[in-house]
Amino acid sequence: MLMAMIENIYETMNLRITETAFELHLRKIYPTRNILSMRETETVSGQDCLDVQKKTDGSVNIIGEVATDPVASWMIQSAQVASKFTLFTHHAKTFPDLVTALRNSMLRAGVFKDEKTAEEQVVQVLNFDIHLVKDFRGKRYIERVTECIPVEERNEYTFDHRKEKTLEGKMNKFMDNATVFFTKTTNRELFKHRNVLEYQDGRYVLTNPISEANIQAMRNNMDTSDIEGFDNFLERNWGIKSKSIMEEETSTTVVKKRGRKAKTQ
Repeated sequence: MLMAMIENIYETMNLRITETAFELHLRKIYPTRNILSMRETETVSGQDCLDVQKKTDGSVNIIGEVATDPVASWMIQSAQVASKFTLFTHHAKTFPDLVTALRNSMLRAGVFKDEKTAEEQVVQVLNFDIHLVKDFRGKRYIERVTECIPVEERNEYTFDHRKEKTLEGKMNKFMDNATVFFTKTTNRELFKHRNVLEYQDGRYVLTNPISEANIQAMRNNMDTSDIEGFDNFLERNWGIKSKSIMEEETSTTVVKKRGRKAKTQ
């Protein structure tokens, strides 16, 4: 599937491939594309390959398979800097398992020491998970497309204790803030995940709309014709209107009202 997805990436985007063993062979499949493929050797590490790729004007980084802890570290790096987006494959069964596996790889590789910090970095680079399955009859299909939504930390503390005139009231307000603090420290939710597309009873069903943040990010990386088609898709299936369409409708309404006022005067 990763090979087929390349066809839908704009040809103006340069592709940078990092693999532990050459398996994709994308330069043979897409000979007209600007593709640079690298793999580690006994004398050149995968990290060195990634460092070189950062200086080659790449738009899309592709990691063949995240199967080891160092490769997971390369994926996080490439997704954070030096590319518009990163594609990679993994064998996690569920989306929470994917986050946990990548987090543990970051910890074992020594990139991070704290679990929460490692998980935050993983969640920030995961946007969509396309999960493929193979049933016992040998049929391969996309089971679901899951979106990852990072949970923003909010300042929920209050200063209402200043308004309290009794010691008991001040202590109650302090305990409220303490409860919020310990909840964030011990049981903080870092992300939410929801299925955008699911395979149900032999057909694909759209279940949940894409988040506003990802919609805007997707529109910012499309050409004009694709933006129009994407906006129509959102409005047709989820009733979502993009901000640009809403602004155009608002400006049109204002102009018409002004025109009527001028005509009346």
